[in-house]
Amino acid sequence: MSLNVNRSVSDQFYRYKMPRLIAKVEGKGNGIKTVIVNMVDVAKALNRPPTYPTKYFGCELGAQTQFDIKNDRFIVNGSHEANKLQDMLDGFIKKFVLCPECDNPETDLHVNPKKQTIGNSCKACGYRGMLDTKHKLCTFILKNPPENTDISTGKKEKDKKNRKGKDKENGSVSSNESSVLSEISPPQVDGEDDEDWGEDTTAEAQRRRMEEISDHAKNLTLSEDVEKPIEERVNILFDFVKKKKEEGVIDTSDKDILAEAERLDVKAMGPLVLTEVLFDDKIREQIKKYRRHFLRFCHNNKKAQRYLLHGFECVVSMHQLHLLSKIPHVLKEMYDADLLEEEVIIGWAEKPSKKYVSKELAKDIRIKAEPFIKWLKEAEEESSGEDEEEDEDDENIEVVYSKTASVPKVETVKSSADNKDDDIDIDAI
Repeated sequence: MSLNVNRSVSDQFYRYKMPRLIAKVEGKGNGIKTVIVNMVDVAKALNRPPTYPTKYFGCELGAQTQFDIKNDRFIVNGSHEANKLQDMLDGFIKKFVLCPECDNPETDLHVNPKKQTIGNSCKACGYRGMLDTKHKLCTFILKNPPENTDISTGKKEKDKKNRKGKDKENGSVSSNESSVLSEISPPQVDGEDDEDWGEDTTAEAQRRRMEEISDHAKNLTLSEDVEKPIEERVNILFDFVKKKKEEGVIDTSDKDILAEAERLDVKAMGPLVLTEVLFDDKIREQIKKYRRHFLRFCHNNKKAQRYLLHGFECVVSMHQLHLLSKIPHVLKEMYDADLLEEEVIIGWAEKPSKKYVSKELAKDIRIKAEPFIKWLKEAEEESSGEDEEEDEDDENIEVVYSKTASVPKVETVKSSADNKDDDIDIDAI
Protein backbone atom coordinates (compact mmCIF):
# COMPACT_ATOMS: atom_id res chain seq x y z
CA MET A 1 0.00 0.00 0.00
CA SER A 2 1.32 3.46 -0.96
CA LEU A 3 1.20 6.53 1.26
CA ASN A 4 1.67 10.20 0.47
CA VAL A 5 5.23 11.22 1.28
CA ASN A 6 3.78 14.28 2.99
CA ARG A 7 1.01 12.60 4.96
CA SER A 8 -0.53 15.96 5.88
CA VAL A 9 -1.65 16.08 2.21
CA SER A 10 -4.87 14.09 1.81
CA ASP A 11 -5.11 14.38 -1.99
CA GLN A 12 -5.33 10.83 -3.37
CA PHE A 13 -3.76 12.04 -6.64
CA TYR A 14 -0.71 13.50 -4.85
CA ARG A 15 2.19 12.51 -7.06
CA TYR A 16 4.80 11.82 -4.35
CA LYS A 17 4.18 8.35 -2.95
CA MET A 18 6.12 5.96 -0.72
CA PRO A 19 5.47 2.37 0.38
CA ARG A 20 4.09 1.78 3.86
CA LEU A 21 6.92 0.87 6.20
CA ILE A 22 7.20 -2.86 7.06
CA ALA A 23 8.90 -3.86 10.31
CA LYS A 24 9.79 -7.34 11.56
CA VAL A 25 10.85 -8.10 15.13
CA GLU A 26 13.62 -10.71 15.49
CA GLY A 27 15.40 -12.30 18.42
CA LYS A 28 14.48 -12.19 22.08
CA GLY A 29 15.77 -10.92 25.40
CA ASN A 30 18.74 -8.59 25.13
CA GLY A 31 19.17 -9.55 21.47
CA ILE A 32 15.72 -8.43 20.31
CA LYS A 33 15.78 -6.13 17.29
CA THR A 34 13.48 -4.68 14.66
CA VAL A 35 14.38 -5.17 11.00
CA ILE A 36 12.88 -2.60 8.64
CA VAL A 37 12.20 -4.95 5.76
CA ASN A 38 11.56 -2.40 2.99
CA MET A 39 13.77 0.47 4.12
CA VAL A 40 15.56 0.52 0.76
CA ASP A 41 12.27 1.07 -1.09
CA VAL A 42 11.09 3.70 1.40
CA ALA A 43 14.42 5.55 1.16
CA LYS A 44 14.28 5.41 -2.65
CA ALA A 45 10.90 7.16 -2.59
CA LEU A 46 12.37 9.84 -0.30
CA ASN A 47 15.58 10.16 -2.34
CA ARG A 48 17.72 9.65 0.75
CA PRO A 49 20.17 6.91 1.76
CA PRO A 50 18.40 4.16 3.73
CA THR A 51 20.88 4.67 6.56
CA TYR A 52 19.48 8.15 7.28
CA PRO A 53 15.90 7.29 8.32
CA THR A 54 17.21 4.18 10.14
CA LYS A 55 19.68 6.27 12.12
CA TYR A 56 16.93 8.84 12.72
CA PHE A 57 14.84 6.13 14.39
CA GLY A 58 17.82 5.23 16.56
CA CYS A 59 18.28 8.87 17.61
CA GLU A 60 14.62 9.32 18.44
CA LEU A 61 14.31 6.01 20.31
CA GLY A 62 17.69 6.12 22.01
CA ALA A 63 18.49 2.77 20.42
CA GLN A 64 21.49 1.42 18.54
CA THR A 65 21.17 0.83 14.80
CA GLN A 66 22.86 -1.60 12.43
CA PHE A 67 23.29 -1.39 8.67
CA ASP A 68 24.04 -4.38 6.50
CA ILE A 69 24.25 -2.55 3.16
CA LYS A 70 25.20 -5.65 1.19
CA ASN A 71 22.10 -7.58 2.23
CA ASP A 72 19.73 -4.61 2.51
CA ARG A 73 19.19 -5.12 6.25
CA PHE A 74 18.52 -2.02 8.31
CA ILE A 75 18.03 -2.71 12.01
CA VAL A 76 16.95 -0.79 15.11
CA ASN A 77 17.70 -2.55 18.40
CA GLY A 78 14.64 -3.30 20.53
CA SER A 79 11.06 -4.16 19.67
CA HIS A 80 9.20 -1.42 17.78
CA GLU A 81 5.84 -1.48 16.03
CA ALA A 82 5.63 -0.55 12.35
CA ASN A 83 2.92 2.07 13.01
CA LYS A 84 5.10 3.79 15.60
CA LEU A 85 8.05 3.88 13.20
CA GLN A 86 5.78 5.12 10.39
CA ASP A 87 4.69 8.07 12.55
CA MET A 88 8.31 8.71 13.47
CA LEU A 89 9.23 8.67 9.77
CA ASP A 90 6.94 11.67 9.28
CA GLY A 91 9.28 13.64 11.55
CA PHE A 92 12.29 12.64 9.44
CA ILE A 93 10.48 13.64 6.24
CA LYS A 94 9.52 17.03 7.65
CA LYS A 95 13.04 17.80 8.88
CA PHE A 96 15.20 16.25 6.16
CA VAL A 97 13.11 15.76 3.01
CA LEU A 98 10.38 18.35 2.49
CA CYS A 99 11.27 21.78 1.10
CA PRO A 100 10.63 24.44 3.79
CA GLU A 101 9.22 26.76 1.09
CA CYS A 102 6.91 24.60 -1.05
CA ASP A 103 6.62 21.37 1.04
CA ASN A 104 7.60 19.28 -1.99
CA PRO A 105 10.06 16.40 -1.47
CA GLU A 106 12.14 17.17 -4.59
CA THR A 107 15.15 18.19 -2.54
CA ASP A 108 18.85 17.34 -2.47
CA LEU A 109 21.23 17.60 0.48
CA HIS A 110 24.65 19.24 0.07
CA VAL A 111 27.06 18.31 2.86
CA ASN A 112 30.18 20.30 3.76
CA PRO A 113 31.98 18.35 6.52
CA LYS A 114 34.70 20.99 6.92
CA LYS A 115 32.25 23.81 7.60
CA GLN A 116 29.89 21.42 9.39
CA THR A 117 26.97 22.55 7.25
CA ILE A 118 24.21 20.73 5.41
CA GLY A 119 22.70 22.60 2.47
CA ASN A 120 19.26 21.92 1.05
CA SER A 121 18.09 22.72 -2.46
CA CYS A 122 14.68 22.19 -4.08
CA LYS A 123 14.24 21.46 -7.77
CA ALA A 124 10.54 22.29 -7.62
CA CYS A 125 10.73 25.91 -6.45
CA GLY A 126 14.46 26.71 -6.62
CA TYR A 127 14.86 27.10 -2.85
CA ARG A 128 18.41 26.98 -1.46
CA GLY A 129 19.10 27.10 2.25
CA MET A 130 20.79 25.42 5.20
CA LEU A 131 19.44 22.78 7.55
CA ASP A 132 19.43 23.29 11.29
CA THR A 133 22.17 20.91 12.47
CA LYS A 134 21.00 20.61 16.07
CA HIS A 135 19.41 17.21 15.56
CA LYS A 136 21.65 14.25 16.40
CA LEU A 137 21.14 12.79 12.92
CA CYS A 138 23.04 15.74 11.43
CA THR A 139 26.25 14.48 13.05
CA PHE A 140 25.76 11.17 11.24
CA ILE A 141 24.99 12.92 7.94
CA LEU A 142 28.12 15.07 8.22
CA LYS A 143 30.22 11.95 8.71
CA ASN A 144 28.34 9.99 6.03
CA PRO A 145 27.43 12.40 3.21
CA PRO A 146 25.02 11.02 0.60
CA GLU A 147 26.51 9.63 -2.58
CA ASN A 148 25.52 11.31 -5.84
CA THR A 149 25.30 7.89 -7.45
CA ASP A 150 22.17 5.76 -7.12
CA ILE A 151 21.57 5.69 -3.37
CA SER A 152 18.26 3.96 -3.64
CA THR A 153 19.71 0.48 -3.40
CA GLY A 154 22.23 -0.78 -0.89
CA LYS A 155 23.43 -3.48 -3.28
CA LYS A 156 25.39 -0.92 -5.33
CA GLU A 157 27.49 0.12 -2.35
CA LYS A 158 30.24 -2.36 -3.19
CA ASP A 159 30.61 -0.86 -6.67
CA LYS A 160 30.79 2.62 -5.22
CA LYS A 161 33.66 1.70 -2.91
CA ASN A 162 35.66 0.50 -5.91
CA ARG A 163 35.30 3.76 -7.81
CA LYS A 164 38.08 6.30 -7.73
CA GLY A 165 38.38 10.07 -8.03
CA LYS A 166 35.34 12.25 -8.20
CA ASP A 167 32.82 9.44 -7.97
CA LYS A 168 34.12 8.82 -4.46
CA GLU A 169 34.55 12.48 -3.60
CA ASN A 170 31.05 13.57 -4.58
CA GLY A 171 28.68 13.27 -1.65
CA SER A 172 25.41 14.85 -2.72
CA VAL A 173 22.26 12.90 -3.47
CA SER A 174 21.06 12.94 -7.04
CA SER A 175 17.36 12.74 -7.73
CA ASN A 176 15.84 9.67 -9.39
CA GLU A 177 14.96 12.07 -12.21
CA SER A 178 18.39 13.74 -12.36
CA SER A 179 19.23 12.27 -15.73
CA VAL A 180 16.02 13.71 -17.17
CA LEU A 181 16.46 17.11 -15.55
CA SER A 182 20.18 17.19 -16.44
CA GLU A 183 20.89 18.73 -13.07
CA ILE A 184 24.38 18.32 -11.65
CA SER A 185 24.44 17.52 -7.97
CA PRO A 186 27.00 19.55 -6.05
CA PRO A 187 30.05 17.58 -4.86
CA GLN A 188 30.49 16.89 -1.16
CA VAL A 189 33.97 18.23 -0.54
CA ASP A 190 35.82 20.18 2.07
CA GLY A 191 36.66 23.72 1.09
CA GLU A 192 33.62 24.28 -1.14
CA ASP A 193 31.91 27.66 -0.99
CA ASP A 194 28.27 27.88 0.00
CA GLU A 195 27.57 29.93 -3.13
CA ASP A 196 29.92 28.02 -5.42
CA TRP A 197 29.43 24.28 -5.68
CA GLY A 198 32.75 23.86 -7.49
CA GLU A 199 35.34 21.42 -6.20
CA ASP A 200 38.33 22.46 -4.12
CA THR A 201 41.37 20.72 -5.61
CA THR A 202 43.99 21.76 -3.06
CA ALA A 203 46.15 19.06 -1.54
CA GLU A 204 44.63 19.67 1.88
CA ALA A 205 41.08 19.31 0.54
CA GLN A 206 42.01 16.10 -1.28
CA ARG A 207 43.55 14.68 1.88
CA ARG A 208 40.44 15.48 3.89
CA ARG A 209 38.21 13.93 1.24
CA MET A 210 40.20 10.71 1.34
CA GLU A 211 39.86 10.64 5.14
CA GLU A 212 36.10 11.05 4.81
CA ILE A 213 35.95 8.25 2.26
CA SER A 214 37.95 6.02 4.62
CA ASP A 215 35.63 6.86 7.52
CA HIS A 216 32.60 6.07 5.36
CA ALA A 217 34.07 2.75 4.29
CA LYS A 218 34.87 2.01 7.93
CA ASN A 219 31.25 2.63 8.91
CA LEU A 220 30.08 0.24 6.21
CA THR A 221 32.50 -2.39 7.48
CA LEU A 222 31.30 -1.97 11.06
CA SER A 223 27.71 -2.47 9.99
CA GLU A 224 28.64 -5.88 8.60
CA ASP A 225 30.48 -7.01 11.74
CA VAL A 226 27.35 -8.42 13.35
CA GLU A 227 27.05 -10.95 10.51
CA LYS A 228 30.50 -12.40 11.22
CA PRO A 229 31.12 -15.65 13.19
CA ILE A 230 31.15 -15.22 16.96
CA GLU A 231 34.91 -15.87 17.18
CA GLU A 232 35.60 -12.94 14.88
CA ARG A 233 33.20 -10.69 16.77
CA VAL A 234 34.92 -11.52 20.07
CA ASN A 235 38.28 -10.71 18.48
CA ILE A 236 36.90 -7.37 17.29
CA LEU A 237 35.81 -6.59 20.85
CA PHE A 238 39.24 -7.65 22.14
CA ASP A 239 40.98 -5.26 19.72
CA PHE A 240 38.55 -2.50 20.73
CA VAL A 241 39.29 -2.92 24.46
CA LYS A 242 43.03 -3.28 23.88
CA LYS A 243 43.09 -0.07 21.85
CA LYS A 244 41.30 1.80 24.63
CA LYS A 245 43.93 0.59 27.07
CA GLU A 246 46.82 1.51 24.77
CA GLU A 247 45.34 4.97 24.25
CA GLY A 248 45.18 5.48 28.02
CA VAL A 249 41.40 5.99 28.12
CA ILE A 250 40.37 2.58 29.44
CA ASP A 251 39.35 3.95 32.87
CA THR A 252 36.51 5.99 31.35
CA SER A 253 35.57 3.62 28.52
CA ASP A 254 33.23 1.25 30.39
CA LYS A 255 30.10 2.50 28.60
CA ASP A 256 31.81 2.45 25.20
CA ILE A 257 33.00 -1.13 25.74
CA LEU A 258 29.50 -2.25 26.73
CA ALA A 259 28.01 -0.53 23.68
CA GLU A 260 30.54 -2.22 21.38
CA ALA A 261 29.83 -5.64 22.92
CA GLU A 262 26.09 -5.10 22.45
CA ARG A 263 26.64 -3.97 18.85
CA LEU A 264 28.58 -7.15 18.16
CA ASP A 265 26.00 -9.21 20.07
CA VAL A 266 28.63 -10.72 22.41
CA LYS A 267 27.66 -9.00 25.66
CA ALA A 268 27.80 -12.18 27.77
CA MET A 269 31.38 -12.84 26.64
CA GLY A 270 32.51 -9.31 27.51
CA PRO A 271 34.05 -10.32 30.88
CA LEU A 272 36.15 -13.00 29.15
CA VAL A 273 37.69 -10.28 26.96
CA LEU A 274 38.08 -7.82 29.83
CA THR A 275 39.95 -10.32 32.00
CA GLU A 276 42.46 -10.98 29.23
CA VAL A 277 43.17 -7.28 28.68
CA LEU A 278 42.85 -5.85 32.20
CA PHE A 279 43.99 -8.58 34.62
CA ASP A 280 47.43 -9.94 35.48
CA ASP A 281 49.10 -11.08 38.70
CA LYS A 282 47.85 -7.90 40.43
CA ILE A 283 44.27 -8.99 39.86
CA ARG A 284 43.07 -8.16 43.38
CA GLU A 285 43.88 -4.48 42.91
CA GLN A 286 42.53 -4.53 39.36
CA ILE A 287 39.16 -5.93 40.45
CA LYS A 288 38.62 -2.77 42.52
CA LYS A 289 39.95 -0.50 39.76
CA TYR A 290 37.82 -1.95 36.96
CA ARG A 291 34.79 -3.02 39.00
CA ARG A 292 32.49 -0.70 37.05
CA HIS A 293 33.61 -2.19 33.72
CA PHE A 294 32.77 -5.74 34.81
CA LEU A 295 29.60 -4.77 36.66
CA ARG A 296 28.06 -3.42 33.46
CA PHE A 297 28.26 -6.95 32.07
CA CYS A 298 27.82 -9.14 35.14
CA HIS A 299 24.98 -7.45 37.02
CA ASN A 300 21.99 -9.82 36.89
CA ASN A 301 23.67 -11.78 34.06
CA LYS A 302 24.68 -15.27 35.18
CA LYS A 303 26.08 -16.21 31.80
CA ALA A 304 28.45 -13.22 31.88
CA GLN A 305 29.46 -14.19 35.42
CA ARG A 306 30.38 -17.69 34.23
CA TYR A 307 32.53 -16.16 31.49
CA LEU A 308 34.20 -13.99 34.14
CA LEU A 309 35.14 -17.14 36.07
CA HIS A 310 36.47 -18.78 32.91
CA GLY A 311 38.51 -15.64 32.21
CA PHE A 312 39.83 -15.77 35.78
CA GLU A 313 40.99 -19.34 35.17
CA CYS A 314 42.93 -18.14 32.12
CA VAL A 315 44.61 -15.42 34.20
CA VAL A 316 45.58 -18.01 36.82
CA SER A 317 46.99 -20.20 34.06
CA MET A 318 49.30 -17.35 32.97
CA HIS A 319 50.36 -16.42 36.53
CA GLN A 320 50.18 -19.71 38.43
CA LEU A 321 53.16 -18.96 40.65
CA HIS A 322 51.57 -15.78 42.02
CA LEU A 323 47.89 -16.59 41.89
CA LEU A 324 47.28 -20.27 42.76
CA SER A 325 47.58 -19.61 46.48
CA LYS A 326 45.42 -16.48 46.24
CA ILE A 327 42.44 -18.03 44.47
CA PRO A 328 40.07 -17.95 47.49
CA HIS A 329 40.98 -14.31 48.12
CA VAL A 330 40.41 -13.32 44.49
CA LEU A 331 37.03 -15.06 44.41
CA LYS A 332 36.11 -13.27 47.64
CA GLU A 333 37.08 -9.93 46.07
CA MET A 334 34.84 -10.63 43.05
CA TYR A 335 32.02 -11.76 45.30
CA ASP A 336 32.24 -8.69 47.53
CA ALA A 337 32.36 -6.47 44.43
CA ASP A 338 28.96 -7.93 43.39
CA LEU A 339 30.46 -9.38 40.22
CA LEU A 340 29.57 -12.98 41.13
CA GLU A 341 26.52 -14.57 42.72
CA GLU A 342 26.64 -17.54 45.12
CA GLU A 343 24.74 -19.80 42.74
CA VAL A 344 27.14 -19.15 39.87
CA ILE A 345 30.27 -19.67 41.96
CA ILE A 346 29.03 -22.93 43.46
CA GLY A 347 27.93 -24.23 40.05
CA TRP A 348 31.32 -23.35 38.58
CA ALA A 349 33.16 -25.11 41.42
CA GLU A 350 31.24 -28.32 40.89
CA LYS A 351 31.98 -28.65 37.16
CA PRO A 352 35.64 -28.37 36.09
CA SER A 353 35.99 -27.63 32.39
CA LYS A 354 38.93 -28.07 30.05
CA LYS A 355 37.61 -25.56 27.52
CA TYR A 356 39.76 -22.66 28.74
CA VAL A 357 42.56 -24.31 30.75
CA SER A 358 43.80 -27.88 31.13
CA LYS A 359 41.61 -30.32 33.02
CA GLU A 360 44.34 -30.71 35.64
CA LEU A 361 44.66 -26.98 36.24
CA ALA A 362 40.88 -26.56 36.33
CA LYS A 363 40.74 -29.16 39.14
CA ASP A 364 43.67 -27.54 40.98
CA ILE A 365 41.98 -24.15 40.84
CA ARG A 366 38.80 -25.58 42.34
CA ILE A 367 40.77 -27.39 45.05
CA LYS A 368 42.44 -24.12 45.98
CA ALA A 369 39.03 -22.44 45.96
CA GLU A 370 37.52 -24.97 48.40
CA PRO A 371 37.97 -22.84 51.57
CA PHE A 372 35.98 -20.01 50.00
CA ILE A 373 33.38 -22.34 48.51
CA LYS A 374 32.93 -23.99 51.92
CA TRP A 375 32.51 -20.60 53.57
CA LEU A 376 30.05 -19.56 50.88
CA LYS A 377 27.91 -22.68 51.29
CA GLU A 378 27.89 -22.35 55.06
CA ALA A 379 26.98 -18.70 54.80
CA GLU A 380 24.19 -19.55 52.38
CA GLU A 381 22.87 -22.28 54.65
CA GLU A 382 23.02 -19.99 57.66
CA SER A 383 21.24 -17.28 55.74
CA SER A 384 18.57 -19.73 54.57
CA GLY A 385 18.06 -21.01 58.08
CA GLU A 386 17.57 -17.53 59.47
CA ASP A 387 15.23 -16.59 56.63
CA GLU A 388 12.94 -19.48 57.51
CA GLU A 389 12.51 -18.02 61.01
CA GLU A 390 11.74 -14.52 59.81
CA ASP A 391 8.64 -13.05 58.21
CA GLU A 392 8.80 -12.39 54.47
CA ASP A 393 8.99 -8.65 55.14
CA ASP A 394 12.24 -9.13 57.06
CA GLU A 395 14.16 -10.85 54.25
CA ASN A 396 16.74 -8.08 53.95
CA ILE A 397 18.38 -8.57 57.34
CA GLU A 398 22.18 -8.35 57.26
CA VAL A 399 24.14 -11.45 58.26
CA VAL A 400 27.68 -11.28 59.68
CA TYR A 401 29.98 -14.20 58.90
CA SER A 402 32.96 -13.73 61.18
CA LYS A 403 33.78 -17.21 62.54
CA THR A 404 35.65 -18.56 59.53
CA ALA A 405 39.27 -19.51 60.10
CA SER A 406 39.67 -21.36 56.81
CA VAL A 407 39.89 -18.21 54.69
CA PRO A 408 41.97 -15.29 56.03
CA LYS A 409 40.29 -11.91 56.27
CA VAL A 410 36.80 -12.94 55.29
CA GLU A 411 35.03 -11.11 58.10
CA THR A 412 32.46 -8.98 56.36
CA VAL A 413 28.87 -7.85 56.30
CA LYS A 414 26.94 -9.24 53.34
CA SER A 415 23.40 -8.36 52.43
CA SER A 416 21.18 -11.04 50.99
CA ALA A 417 21.63 -11.72 47.27
CA ASP A 418 18.28 -10.16 46.42
CA ASN A 419 19.06 -6.96 48.32
CA LYS A 420 22.48 -6.80 46.70
CA ASP A 421 20.97 -6.55 43.25
CA ASP A 422 18.48 -3.89 44.28
CA ASP A 423 21.16 -1.62 45.74
CA ILE A 424 23.32 -1.46 42.63
CA ASP A 425 23.18 1.60 40.42
CA ILE A 426 25.89 1.02 37.84
CA ASP A 427 25.96 4.58 36.54
CA ALA A 428 26.34 5.90 40.09
CA ILE A 429 29.51 3.91 40.76
